[in-house]
Amino acid sequence: MSNADNTVTSLLREWAQGHAAAGSQLFSLVYDELRSVARRQRQPSLEDTLNTTALVHEVYLRLNAATALSVQNRAHFYAVAAQATRQILSNYARRRRADKRGSGSVPVALDDQQAQRVVSAPAHESSIDRLWDLEHALRQLHTLHPRACDVVECRFFGGLSIPDTAIALGISEATVKRDWALAQAWLCRELQQHASTP
Repeated sequence: MSNADNTVTSLLREWAQGHAAAGSQLFSLVYDELRSVARRQRQPSLEDTLNTTALVHEVYLRLNAATALSVQNRAHFYAVAAQATRQILSNYARRRRADKRGSGSVPVALDDQQAQRVVSAPAHESSIDRLWDLEHALRQLHTLHPRACDVVECRFFGGLSIPDTAIALGISEATVKRDWALAQAWLCRELQQHASTP
């Protein structure tokens, strides 16, 4: 383990024991890496309200509010952060899709010009739909292959390497590679099937 890994692990232990200052130090230390991971998750449609900085801050707030957060090491911390990232993005997509479909709105009559403007929604809306489709597919994957879904969280939402994913999940690197390949193939098939369904 590197010095940075040891520092993160020791700060995690202090933070778990209730030392708020250790939590602040921890997030200062890992902030740039969390931003880098969040930047990879960035969707054009998220920029208006949930940009990279907002996503990292949401992860921080969620993890900081967790009273029973038990994290063993740096890799496990990033796996937990990845899970929080997925939940935040999923909730965001769900809210945006509900808003787009008139959640809580009162129906009104539209003339032809107004209807045309509604039908030609901005292109960025499709990225929210893709994000929601991914979340739906991940939920299905979780029911069939929970560990493969955990690997996706670590690799895709957390940006963890194969060795770090193996450490975070307590499995071998070979198992991570197999589960990653399984998940990619399964998700690709599911998302293609969903895209072809009217």
